[in-house]
Amino acid sequence: MTDRPTGPLSGLLVADFSRILAGPYASMLLADLGAEVVKVESPAGDDTRSWMPPLREGVSTYYLGVNRNKRSVALDLKDPGDLALAQELAGRADIMMENFRPGGLTRYGLDYDTVAAANPKVVYASISGFGTTERGRVLPGYDIIVQAMSGLMSLTGGPDTGPFRSGISVFDVMAGLHATIGILAALHSRDEDGRGQHVEVNLLATAMSGMVNQTSAYAAGGVVPVRMGNSHPSLFPYEPLMCADGELVVTAGNNGQFRKLVEVLGVPELADDPRFSRNEDRTANRDLLRPLLVERLMTRPKMEWFREIIGAGVPCGPINDVGGGVAFAQEIGQEPVVEVGEGEAMVPSIRNPITFSETPVDYRLPPPGLDEHGDEIRAWLREPVVSTPLDHGESRDHAEGGDE
Repeated sequence: MTDRPTGPLSGLLVADFSRILAGPYASMLLADLGAEVVKVESPAGDDTRSWMPPLREGVSTYYLGVNRNKRSVALDLKDPGDLALAQELAGRADIMMENFRPGGLTRYGLDYDTVAAANPKVVYASISGFGTTERGRVLPGYDIIVQAMSGLMSLTGGPDTGPFRSGISVFDVMAGLHATIGILAALHSRDEDGRGQHVEVNLLATAMSGMVNQTSAYAAGGVVPVRMGNSHPSLFPYEPLMCADGELVVTAGNNGQFRKLVEVLGVPELADDPRFSRNEDRTANRDLLRPLLVERLMTRPKMEWFREIIGAGVPCGPINDVGGGVAFAQEIGQEPVVEVGEGEAMVPSIRNPITFSETPVDYRLPPPGLDEHGDEIRAWLREPVVSTPLDHGESRDHAEGGDE
């Protein structure tokens, strides 16, 4: 392992003023791809440092999950000296990220207009809960609130249950991904015209887009979707079905897959039954078809059916817990867990899902302790010569106040 970034974003500096999940996840993805990320924390640290259990050697695994490949500096923006360092970092950055409440950085001179005036090349990414409109900007944006207000919770659960939140902070993760996409697009645009720009993402807009077919059902069809448990509104079978020893998720996304499925189950005549021959028929008559499929599946254990149904080219799979999911990824050769750091500082981490043929992802640094790199970052920011951080030893031009 090397401390020098080698990925496709090597040479870019990210000033990361974000915290909790959406922003740190995005900045970690950029760091995995080679960007140098300086994580700016308050003296109290990122909120997720205290979000536990679970924990590893006293450190929150939530925090560990989204903060590798970064360096941490603790700066109190209310302290004039620390604020000057924060402004200097923003002036040198290729990318600045923040998820303060809209307008919250203006009083510190760290808002987009002020930073861009001194650093016109900066790509400045803001993540908020409900956007920057007069009514949206005052609303605090936690993922569960957006899940509730967007309608997602109304879709999660069964017909006879109350609404549930998703098992992960799904819109925080999606917003982080959208922010990353926006940053990369803005960097490409900067390559064309030399100018940075402001990239804005909010969780509610992310939810509207991320619910895809469900929000489209309302926008394009006037249909308000409802909770259907594990069933799909537009496909059948596409859900867990009971076998002799438990459930197996079985899907048939088209007529060909359905024909293969019923052949494996020993009831090929169902493929030509006019009640089930087309997907729209199977979906309309799911309550008739489901017991016919379950009757056959109940004759054998789920893993026997899994091997046969998969062998026929029909998607299916058992329902694992998270440990089983990681183990399955390992079983099929994906090596989902990587070791970041060495010796006592080593932290197991989930592999970045992107692979490159020429500029591979690397895992240089374990998630930093609070202000772990504070001394070297402060010293670097006080240097009159702008160079890439930190100990890489290569000079590189960054936009600073008065230089453009």
